[in-house]
Amino acid sequence: MTTANKSDKDRVVIFDTTLRDGEQCPGATMTFEEKLEVADLLDSMGVDIIEAGFPIASDGDFEAVREIAKRTKNAVVCGLSRAAHKDIDRCAEAIRPARRGRIHTFLSTSPVHMKYKLQMEPKDVHEMVISQVTRARNHTDDVEWSSEDGTRTEFDFLCRCVESAIKAGATTINIPDTVGYSVPEEYYDLFKRVRETVPNSDKAVFSVHCHNDLGMAVANSLAGVRAGARQIECTINGIGERAGNAALEEVVMAMRVRNDKLPYWNNIDSTMLTRASKSVAAATSFPVQYNKAIVGRNAFAHESGIHQDGMLKNAQTYEIMLPETVGVKQTSLVMGKHSGRHAFIHKLEEMGYK
Repeated sequence: MTTANKSDKDRVVIFDTTLRDGEQCPGATMTFEEKLEVADLLDSMGVDIIEAGFPIASDGDFEAVREIAKRTKNAVVCGLSRAAHKDIDRCAEAIRPARRGRIHTFLSTSPVHMKYKLQMEPKDVHEMVISQVTRARNHTDDVEWSSEDGTRTEFDFLCRCVESAIKAGATTINIPDTVGYSVPEEYYDLFKRVRETVPNSDKAVFSVHCHNDLGMAVANSLAGVRAGARQIECTINGIGERAGNAALEEVVMAMRVRNDKLPYWNNIDSTMLTRASKSVAAATSFPVQYNKAIVGRNAFAHESGIHQDGMLKNAQTYEIMLPETVGVKQTSLVMGKHSGRHAFIHKLEEMGYK
């Protein structure tokens, strides 16, 4: 999409939760310095909102969020809080130094979560939604409310909570697929119906937050955008709880490469994607799978003789994007048992042999 054709209604806000949801996954803990380094990189590459942590979780998390709030130049700095007032107040204190800060507060709304996790009746949960958003709104005018386990929530109750959250002052409404249960058609339909049913839905930005338990986090996120959501919550390399979150690099490049079918835009500098991937992998000690889309080491590597021959004739035969657009220097033709004579001759010539 050319700059001339860009419109605000097609802009998708990128909300990165690498430092919060990503760091929560077992074994991915970062040091204070590593979190600051990753936050600086996210800010430089054009992330709109950085969810820097969960301030109530520990003094370390609080200090990291607070320091990121002080240092961040462009992005909104966000902290997560549960519905408890002390959580919200602690979050507000952590983000206070930010040029622009957001409180992201959540509450479970599905029958299974309300019964077994919260042990609360729906009417009490609904009242708590109003209370938590009101409390957060007293601290900042940028409040996001999430219905945890939203995709398994009864539709009428979900709409009631969303309407009340917006009325109480929430400016962003997130309906997460917390356990990665949805399929794209279902997630699309949920957002479409909620936005059509809730009378004040036009007063808030709707957000997607998808987990990858069935491998559909990116597909579900993009389905939500097609249904009117304009914020995607994602992480570098797709790290996160259990099977992870939607991968930032995948949603960004899906919109770039298939802008004919996904006519949306974002502010991410895609040439920094590979650098961000390597930085997060090093900080978390989580290696990136070799065949990972966009940033895996094999994403632009070819060993098959048929593929190598096609690539030497025209790169478009087997690559749908230029490696430079994601920060990779060049395509790699790997010599192996599947390689052909054409690629072998090319490799010899590269080394200076005829």
